[in-house]
Amino acid sequence: MLKVHEIFASIQGESSFAGWPCGFLRLSGCNLACSWCDTRYAGDSFADMAVADAVAALMALGLPLVEITGGEPLLAPETPHLVAALADAGLTVLVETNGSLDIRGLDARAVAVMDVKCPGSGMEGRNDYANLDRLRPRDEVKFVLTDRADYDFAREIAARVWTGRMVHFSPVPGLLDPARLAAWMLADTVRARLSLQLHKYIWSPDARGV
Repeated sequence: MLKVHEIFASIQGESSFAGWPCGFLRLSGCNLACSWCDTRYAGDSFADMAVADAVAALMALGLPLVEITGGEPLLAPETPHLVAALADAGLTVLVETNGSLDIRGLDARAVAVMDVKCPGSGMEGRNDYANLDRLRPRDEVKFVLTDRADYDFAREIAARVWTGRMVHFSPVPGLLDPARLAAWMLADTVRARLSLQLHKYIWSPDARGV
């Protein structure tokens, strides 16, 4: 059974799919504790749900784009089955994962949006760097940045995945000014995308279920 915290429709706020209406399924539980985490509320609040019921609930939203997120979705042994079932139904499936767990079990039709944890998260030592070599052509990589040290770290690691793959640099609200990050990226001609969590600009940064 899946431990589902919430299912909702919103505007995709991150990745190369930002701006598109999207159905979200948020699973409960995470194996990391990032300093800037904005979904701690999903840590231990959930309802058990069978994969078939989760697929039906997402299909009922009527949206061709869906995301499985958390928490950390790869902690659930049922996640690969859920992803495959959604892909079988003709949906575009994003899986947002924290980069600490092997992504090879994901259906090849899914798009992994994989974090690489920077030092400012406090979780940099939990990165599974072998995942950088497991990325499929459509997968995307995201770095969440708190300061210049995180930026320099991200630039170094991102150089390993810049061959045509989408890379996102996302500043933590209240810790790193997006204009400052933009200036660094322009000065260094960085081949990455500035990601500003669109949903936090549409709604309150503290809003849930959006």
